[in-house]
Parts: sequence; C-alpha cells; structure tokens
Amino acid sequence: MNSRRRRRSLTASVLLGAAVLATAAIGVSIAAAHSKPAKCPKPADKAWSFGVMSDTQWSSPSDGKNPNTVAVGIIRQLNDQFIAKHVKFVVQVGDIVDKQSTASLDTTAVFRQDLYNAGIGFYPLRGNHENNQASATEFLNVFPQTRNAMMNSTPSSAFGVSNPDSATQPFPMPSGSPFQVGTISASPAAPSGFGGLCYAFDYNNARFVLLDQFTPTTGASHSVLDAGQVDWMNGQLARRAKGTHAFVFAHKGIITENHTDTLFGDDPSANPTLQNAFIGDLAANGVRYFMGGHDHMHNRALVKSPNGAASVQDITLASDSYKFYIPNGTAGADPKQTNDYVYNVVKAGGTTRETPVAQELNTVGYYVYTVRGASVTVDYYCAVVNPTLTDGEYLLSATPTLTFTKRESFGYSLNGKEFQVPEGTPYTSVVDSFDGTTARILGGVNGSTATDSSGRALTKTIDTGWTPDTRCDELTSNIVRLWGLADLGTGRTDTYALSVSYDRKGHDHGLGHAGILATRGGHGWVNAVDANNGGSRHFVLGPWKAKYGLGTFGIDPSSHTAWAVVNHGGSFAVSNDIGDMMGHRH
Repeated sequence: MNSRRRRRSLTASVLLGAAVLATAAIGVSIAAAHSKPAKCPKPADKAWSFGVMSDTQWSSPSDGKNPNTVAVGIIRQLNDQFIAKHVKFVVQVGDIVDKQSTASLDTTAVFRQDLYNAGIGFYPLRGNHENNQASATEFLNVFPQTRNAMMNSTPSSAFGVSNPDSATQPFPMPSGSPFQVGTISASPAAPSGFGGLCYAFDYNNARFVLLDQFTPTTGASHSVLDAGQVDWMNGQLARRAKGTHAFVFAHKGIITENHTDTLFGDDPSANPTLQNAFIGDLAANGVRYFMGGHDHMHNRALVKSPNGAASVQDITLASDSYKFYIPNGTAGADPKQTNDYVYNVVKAGGTTRETPVAQELNTVGYYVYTVRGASVTVDYYCAVVNPTLTDGEYLLSATPTLTFTKRESFGYSLNGKEFQVPEGTPYTSVVDSFDGTTARILGGVNGSTATDSSGRALTKTIDTGWTPDTRCDELTSNIVRLWGLADLGTGRTDTYALSVSYDRKGHDHGLGHAGILATRGGHGWVNAVDANNGGSRHFVLGPWKAKYGLGTFGIDPSSHTAWAVVNHGGSFAVSNDIGDMMGHRH
C-alpha cells in the first residue's frame, strides 16, 4: 500500500471510529465536515413484464362457470391478476381445453377478451388435449396472433358458439381495435405444417420460442419433438439480437414428477441423442428457463442432458385447471421412485439428471416475469386449493374463489453467474466481479431442511446480477443483485455475511471513498442491516469475523470493502452517504 493510500485509510479509521463513539453526533458531524452526495437517479433501463400460465382444463359437466370444458372461472380470475400487474402479454403452455372441439377452442379464445380489452396480448400453445388436425386448424383460426402478432382479432364466429353457461358466464364483448404486441420471427420458417403452431416472437429485448409437438395441420401423426423442430428452435435462438434474453416454452417437460411422458417420448430416458442436442442448444444460446405444463404442479429443477454436458432449469407450472397431480414416490417419500431415478438410473443404466430446487402441490398459480435490462426476476403467485382424491387424481368439482399470494421470487442476469448450493453447504462459493467491483459471501450456510414430496433435499440456485454505477454520486461501487437465497414461502434467508468492494471513484469525502453496505429500500438506499428481520445494529471498523451476529456491519479499509451480516436478498451497493447509513433505522 503506498503512503497516500495508507494515510487515507488511517483518516477513514479515525473519522469513522470517532463517529461510532460519538453516536449522538453522527449525522451532524459528518454532514458538517463533508458535502452530502447527490441522490441516485432512477435506473436507466425501464422494466417490463409478461405473465405465464398453464393448463386450463375443466371437467364435464360444468359447475355453471366453465362452459365447453374450459376453466373459464379460473381464467377470468387470472386475467384480473395479469391486468392488475400491468403485464404486456401472457403466455399459456397448452391444454387450453379439456375435450377438444371447435366449441371448446372458440370458448377458450373468447374468454381471453378481458386481456385484449386491457391492451394485453396473449400467446398460446397447444397441449395433448388439443392433439389432432382439426384442433390445429381451429387453433390457428381463433389465435391469428401466432402468425401476425395482432391481438384483439378473434373472429366473430367464435363469439357465436354455443355457451351452456351464458346465464352465469356470458361471453365478454370486444372493444377497441386490433393491436400488435411484439413481432413474429419469420426466420427460419417453422417446419412443414407447424407454422403458427411452433412460432417465435420478439418483444423489447427478448425472444420467445414456443414449441408444439402435436399433430400439425397436415394431419401427419406427431406426438414428440423431432430433430427438425429442435434445429428450428436452435436457429431462432442463435439468430436473435446480441445481448437479449431468450425463453423457451412447450407443453411437456424434459423430466416431470408425475407424468412419465416428455417432449421426447414415453419417459425421460427416450431419445438421448435428441435430448443432448436440445439441452445443449438451450445452454449454448443462454436460455436459463425452459417452461412447460402437463404435470399440474409448481416444480423447479435443474436438468442435465443425458451426456452430462449441459443443463437448464426445467420449470413445471402450477395448475390452472380442475386437476392436480402428486409426484411419483410421494406416498413413501422415496427418491428411488422418482421418474428421474426409475428411468435414468434404473432403465437407462445411467445417473440421476435432476437436481430439485423448489416444489409446491395443490395450488392454482401464475407467474410474472419482470425484465429490466440484463436482469430477469420471476415472481410465482398461487392460491392454495383443496382438491379431492378421485380415482387416482386430485380434482375440484366447483370453481374456488382464489386468493393469491407471492410464494417465491427467483431470477438471473445476463451479466451475472449462478451458484448451486446444496443444503448444509456454506454460501462462500458465491463470488462474482463486475467492472472493478467484487461481491462475496463471507460466511453463512444453507441451513434449509426442505425436501420435495419425494424426499429429495432441495438445492438453492443463487444468481448474481449487476447494474453499473455510472450516474450515482452516492454509490462507490456497482450494484449487485442476489436471487435465490430464500426458501419457497418464507421471503427470508439464512443469516449470511456479504462483502462488496468499493472502487474509490466518485467524490472523495476524506474517507478514502469508503462507505456502508446499503440495500435498495422503498425510498432509496438504506443501510443493508435495516432490512433484516431481527438482529441488533452494531458497527465495526475492520474485517468481518465469524463471531459477528445479525445486524453487524462494517468497513474494512485494508481490503476496500464494506460488509454486513444480513438475512435478506435484493440489491446491494456501497454508499458513501455515511451519515444516513449510520443513523437510526428508517
């Protein structure tokens, strides 16, 4: 360390030590001695969001709210949620009806009108409940947006279909003019017969690829993804603009928990060569999330390709139907009964490919993806329902009134990293750097004991993401975001110590550009420990030590880092607004 830097560190030590001792005069002494830094402007990247939902089947006969085997009673409650969340569009991953017919497809299309009337787009897929040539043809008729991105264009003939529940569930009436949401990608062209069934579209800084594995308009028998469709998907992903997000959807998953059938065949071991290509293409093109339905439960898992060379997070979406499933192996809580073990280990003679991350059963749910520049945050909302076990399936006989709560948030950034932390493992593997700033978890252990319904311990996927500090005099570091530290349903994390380096840029207030680790609160930046649940505020000048409890925070001039012991995630940065940061809780 040169003499000037040594003197600056000594100055910081003296001033901050004195400030801690003179607690009654903290704010006054620092404010009087140093000019107050300007507050940070709002982030330059404007956030936008989209919704995702799953299967909307309803059994026959209807309960008066779900005509023509469509779960209209649930759809309309979800529509209200998406409208309230101001999403730009909604994606549904198939099984949009229970019994395929012209009447059922027309009905499911008509009841998306609430979204169109609110200026929200809708992009659907077919599922195995719409698997024939006639359904393919009518799907294209009532959802022209899959070929031209024009919403509010449902043909008038669809509104004339018979509605046996018209007294209690009348058709919504269209208002306004057709409008465009995004742009359909025309290159490369979809495989023969799949135009508008398999399709891709761009919105803002993201590309969306929707895969249909079912019988096309040509009538050729088709029930699994083939090599031509995988090549088409890869082309869509590889040809998108540089630095953009990509999301891939299908009805069936790669490995699911109840159903054994997948995108590629009758069970997870089917067609390993094509699976290697598919998962490899997703990973090579930066796709973090592959989303599907079919299994009627909320489940997130990391799935490796059969050759172990690549992986993707396989997200099975919560049910929006009358039907709910439980994982195989649940009754005995035996991991050796999971589809992964039975088909990949026993049948295929390989190893497990699935790492469970989160799971929740017997809920009606939906998802809101919020995109801000390089980052994506996913919020999962659900309402708990009480289905009845009937002939091996868990079913609802009447539409419930749904009260939704946010159960978990997860996410990623294109400029960050992902770390897998199993239960009982320290978080100290989480280290990432960006443009001169390093964030590091110094201490703390994944103390979760949660399991999925088959008895498997869950692994936390912790993601980092960065926002450059280019316009903020208050901050002396870039901003790091942490996702994935909390268990589903808790909102709080284990206690851990986080360190962020300050890079000595911006205004020098005589403290060597040192600062306090801050987190973004409702009204700007606050001391990171002020967002804790519990603990006692205590400042330390010097390095973090394992003995320090929740609420301890400090500055280590020797390593040019600010650190804090916290129990929450979010966004963190070093703030040189020391007077406010060392004052009382907000």
